[in-house]
Amino acid sequence: MTALLTPSGPTIRQLIQRPAAELVAAARELGAATLHEAGGRIGVMPSAIKPVASGMRVCGAAVTVHSPGGDNLWLHRAIYVAEPGDVLVVHVSGAHDFGYWGEIMSCAAHARALGGLVIDGCVRDGAILAEFGLPVFARGLCIRGTGKDFAARGWINSPTLFGDVTVHPGDLVVGDTDGVVVVPREQAAQVVDAARQREAKEAAILQRLRDGERTLELYNF
Repeated sequence: MTALLTPSGPTIRQLIQRPAAELVAAARELGAATLHEAGGRIGVMPSAIKPVASGMRVCGAAVTVHSPGGDNLWLHRAIYVAEPGDVLVVHVSGAHDFGYWGEIMSCAAHARALGGLVIDGCVRDGAILAEFGLPVFARGLCIRGTGKDFAARGWINSPTLFGDVTVHPGDLVVGDTDGVVVVPREQAAQVVDAARQREAKEAAILQRLRDGERTLELYNF
Protein backbone atom coordinates (compact mmCIF):
# COMPACT_ATOMS: atom_id res chain seq x y z
CA MET A 1 0.00 0.00 0.00
CA THR A 2 1.31 3.44 -0.94
CA ALA A 3 2.21 5.64 2.03
CA LEU A 4 0.03 8.71 2.39
CA LEU A 5 2.05 11.90 2.47
CA THR A 6 1.19 15.05 4.40
CA PRO A 7 0.91 18.07 2.08
CA SER A 8 4.18 19.98 2.05
CA GLY A 9 5.82 22.94 0.38
CA PRO A 10 7.56 26.24 1.08
CA THR A 11 4.35 27.92 2.32
CA ILE A 12 3.12 25.00 4.45
CA ARG A 13 4.27 24.78 8.05
CA GLN A 14 3.48 21.40 9.54
CA LEU A 15 4.80 21.63 13.10
CA ILE A 16 3.15 24.16 15.42
CA GLN A 17 2.80 24.58 19.17
CA ARG A 18 -0.68 24.17 20.64
CA PRO A 19 -2.35 24.94 23.97
CA ALA A 20 -2.40 22.02 26.40
CA ALA A 21 -5.37 19.69 26.02
CA GLU A 22 -6.64 20.46 29.53
CA LEU A 23 -6.58 24.19 28.75
CA VAL A 24 -8.63 23.66 25.58
CA ALA A 25 -11.10 21.59 27.60
CA ALA A 26 -11.43 24.39 30.17
CA ALA A 27 -11.94 27.01 27.46
CA ARG A 28 -14.69 24.89 25.92
CA GLU A 29 -16.83 25.58 29.00
CA LEU A 30 -16.49 29.36 28.65
CA GLY A 31 -18.29 31.82 26.40
CA ALA A 32 -16.50 33.62 23.58
CA ALA A 33 -17.60 37.01 24.93
CA THR A 34 -16.34 36.15 28.42
CA LEU A 35 -12.92 35.19 27.09
CA HIS A 36 -12.80 38.37 25.00
CA GLU A 37 -13.57 40.56 28.02
CA ALA A 38 -11.34 38.62 30.41
CA GLY A 39 -8.42 38.98 28.04
CA GLY A 40 -8.74 42.77 27.91
CA ARG A 41 -11.20 42.86 25.01
CA ILE A 42 -8.95 41.02 22.61
CA GLY A 43 -9.28 38.76 19.62
CA VAL A 44 -12.67 39.51 18.05
CA MET A 45 -13.00 37.93 14.62
CA PRO A 46 -15.20 39.75 12.04
CA SER A 47 -18.73 39.82 13.42
CA ALA A 48 -20.18 38.51 10.16
CA ILE A 49 -18.69 35.09 10.98
CA LYS A 50 -21.42 33.09 12.72
CA PRO A 51 -22.29 29.42 13.31
CA VAL A 52 -24.17 27.94 10.34
CA ALA A 53 -26.57 26.27 12.79
CA SER A 54 -27.75 27.37 16.21
CA GLY A 55 -26.05 25.70 19.14
CA MET A 56 -22.75 25.08 17.37
CA ARG A 57 -19.64 25.72 19.47
CA VAL A 58 -16.05 25.50 18.34
CA CYS A 59 -12.92 25.34 20.46
CA GLY A 60 -9.39 24.29 19.59
CA ALA A 61 -5.97 25.28 18.34
CA ALA A 62 -5.87 27.36 15.17
CA VAL A 63 -4.48 26.00 11.94
CA THR A 64 -4.42 29.12 9.78
CA VAL A 65 -5.10 29.03 6.06
CA HIS A 66 -4.66 31.91 3.61
CA SER A 67 -6.45 30.81 0.46
CA PRO A 68 -6.63 32.41 -2.96
CA GLY A 69 -10.06 33.90 -3.58
CA GLY A 70 -12.62 31.58 -5.13
CA ASP A 71 -10.38 28.52 -4.69
CA ASN A 72 -10.57 25.83 -2.02
CA LEU A 73 -7.58 23.62 -2.84
CA TRP A 74 -5.65 25.00 0.13
CA LEU A 75 -8.53 24.10 2.44
CA HIS A 76 -8.34 20.50 1.23
CA ARG A 77 -4.62 20.50 1.94
CA ALA A 78 -5.11 22.01 5.38
CA ILE A 79 -7.45 19.18 6.42
CA TYR A 80 -4.47 16.82 6.14
CA VAL A 81 -1.97 19.16 7.80
CA ALA A 82 -4.21 19.71 10.84
CA GLU A 83 -4.27 17.32 13.78
CA PRO A 84 -7.28 16.01 15.75
CA GLY A 85 -9.02 18.81 17.61
CA ASP A 86 -7.53 21.59 15.49
CA VAL A 87 -9.74 24.35 14.08
CA LEU A 88 -9.13 25.54 10.53
CA VAL A 89 -9.17 29.36 10.50
CA VAL A 90 -9.43 30.43 6.88
CA HIS A 91 -8.86 33.73 5.07
CA VAL A 92 -10.26 33.83 1.53
CA SER A 93 -8.52 36.97 0.24
CA GLY A 94 -11.71 39.03 0.44
CA ALA A 95 -13.66 36.88 -2.05
CA HIS A 96 -16.43 36.00 0.39
CA ASP A 97 -19.23 34.87 -1.91
CA PHE A 98 -18.16 31.36 -2.83
CA GLY A 99 -19.10 28.01 -1.31
CA TYR A 100 -15.64 27.10 -0.06
CA TRP A 101 -16.78 24.19 2.09
CA GLY A 102 -19.59 21.66 2.02
CA GLU A 103 -20.60 18.09 2.77
CA ILE A 104 -17.55 16.38 1.25
CA MET A 105 -15.05 18.52 3.16
CA SER A 106 -16.98 18.23 6.41
CA CYS A 107 -16.92 14.45 6.00
CA ALA A 108 -13.16 14.52 5.41
CA ALA A 109 -12.56 16.80 8.40
CA HIS A 110 -14.83 14.71 10.61
CA ALA A 111 -12.91 11.57 9.64
CA ARG A 112 -9.74 13.38 10.73
CA ALA A 113 -11.43 14.33 14.05
CA LEU A 114 -10.81 18.02 13.47
CA GLY A 115 -12.37 20.53 15.85
CA GLY A 116 -14.15 22.65 13.25
CA LEU A 117 -13.93 25.43 10.70
CA VAL A 118 -13.91 29.21 11.04
CA ILE A 119 -13.91 30.87 7.62
CA ASP A 120 -14.07 34.52 6.58
CA GLY A 121 -16.19 33.49 3.61
CA CYS A 122 -19.22 31.38 2.77
CA VAL A 123 -19.98 27.67 2.70
CA ARG A 124 -22.73 25.56 1.17
CA ASP A 125 -24.77 22.42 1.96
CA GLY A 126 -26.01 24.30 5.02
CA ALA A 127 -28.81 21.90 5.95
CA ILE A 128 -26.39 18.96 5.86
CA LEU A 129 -23.65 20.79 7.78
CA ALA A 130 -26.17 21.56 10.52
CA GLU A 131 -26.60 17.83 11.14
CA PHE A 132 -23.01 16.73 10.57
CA GLY A 133 -21.53 17.26 13.99
CA LEU A 134 -18.57 19.36 12.83
CA PRO A 135 -18.85 23.01 13.94
CA VAL A 136 -18.72 25.41 11.00
CA PHE A 137 -18.58 29.18 11.43
CA ALA A 138 -18.87 31.26 8.26
CA ARG A 139 -20.13 34.52 6.80
CA GLY A 140 -23.12 32.74 5.33
CA LEU A 141 -24.22 30.32 2.65
CA CYS A 142 -23.38 30.61 -1.05
CA ILE A 143 -23.78 28.01 -3.80
CA ARG A 144 -21.15 29.54 -6.12
CA GLY A 145 -18.52 26.90 -6.88
CA THR A 146 -14.79 27.23 -6.28
CA GLY A 147 -11.82 26.33 -8.44
CA LYS A 148 -8.61 24.41 -7.72
CA ASP A 149 -5.70 26.26 -9.24
CA PHE A 150 -2.54 24.25 -8.61
CA ALA A 151 -0.40 27.24 -9.59
CA ALA A 152 -2.04 29.63 -7.11
CA ARG A 153 -0.13 30.51 -3.95
CA GLY A 154 -1.62 29.91 -0.52
CA TRP A 155 -0.29 29.54 3.02
CA ILE A 156 -0.93 27.10 5.85
CA ASN A 157 0.17 27.94 9.40
CA SER A 158 1.44 31.45 8.81
CA PRO A 159 0.22 34.49 10.77
CA THR A 160 -2.97 35.64 9.05
CA LEU A 161 -4.86 38.93 9.42
CA PHE A 162 -8.65 38.93 9.89
CA GLY A 163 -9.94 42.49 10.20
CA ASP A 164 -7.72 43.91 12.95
CA VAL A 165 -6.88 40.52 14.49
CA THR A 166 -3.75 38.58 13.58
CA VAL A 167 -4.25 34.86 14.13
CA HIS A 168 -1.11 32.82 14.71
CA PRO A 169 -0.98 29.06 14.29
CA GLY A 170 -1.66 27.41 17.64
CA ASP A 171 -3.71 30.27 19.05
CA LEU A 172 -6.81 29.29 21.02
CA VAL A 173 -10.02 29.71 19.00
CA VAL A 174 -13.43 29.71 20.70
CA GLY A 175 -16.74 30.37 18.97
CA ASP A 176 -20.40 30.27 19.97
CA THR A 177 -23.66 32.01 19.09
CA ASP A 178 -22.15 35.43 19.88
CA GLY A 179 -19.18 35.06 17.53
CA VAL A 180 -15.54 33.97 17.53
CA VAL A 181 -12.64 35.04 19.72
CA VAL A 182 -8.96 34.21 19.23
CA VAL A 183 -6.68 34.16 22.28
CA PRO A 184 -2.90 34.18 21.71
CA ARG A 185 -1.47 30.84 22.75
CA GLU A 186 1.02 32.44 25.13
CA GLN A 187 -1.81 34.19 27.02
CA ALA A 188 -4.36 31.38 26.93
CA ALA A 189 -3.82 30.02 30.45
CA GLN A 190 -4.01 33.49 32.01
CA VAL A 191 -7.12 34.45 30.00
CA VAL A 192 -8.95 31.21 30.79
CA ASP A 193 -8.26 31.68 34.50
CA ALA A 194 -9.46 35.30 34.36
CA ALA A 195 -12.58 34.20 32.45
CA ARG A 196 -13.43 31.67 35.16
CA GLN A 197 -13.13 34.38 37.80
CA ARG A 198 -15.28 36.70 35.70
CA GLU A 199 -18.01 34.07 35.40
CA ALA A 200 -18.03 33.52 39.17
CA LYS A 201 -18.28 37.27 39.78
CA GLU A 202 -21.13 37.63 37.29
CA ALA A 203 -23.00 34.72 38.88
CA ALA A 204 -22.88 36.56 42.22
CA ILE A 205 -24.13 39.78 40.59
CA LEU A 206 -27.01 37.96 38.92
CA GLN A 207 -28.10 36.58 42.27
CA ARG A 208 -28.00 40.04 43.83
CA LEU A 209 -30.18 41.35 40.97
CA ARG A 210 -32.66 38.53 41.55
CA ASP A 211 -32.73 39.54 45.19
CA GLY A 212 -33.85 43.03 44.24
CA GLU A 213 -30.70 45.13 43.94
CA ARG A 214 -30.27 47.48 40.97
CA THR A 215 -27.50 47.77 38.39
CA LEU A 216 -27.22 51.49 39.16
CA GLU A 217 -26.03 50.80 42.71
CA LEU A 218 -24.16 47.59 41.97
CA TYR A 219 -21.97 49.30 39.41
CA ASN A 220 -22.04 52.75 41.01
CA PHE A 221 -23.46 54.33 37.85
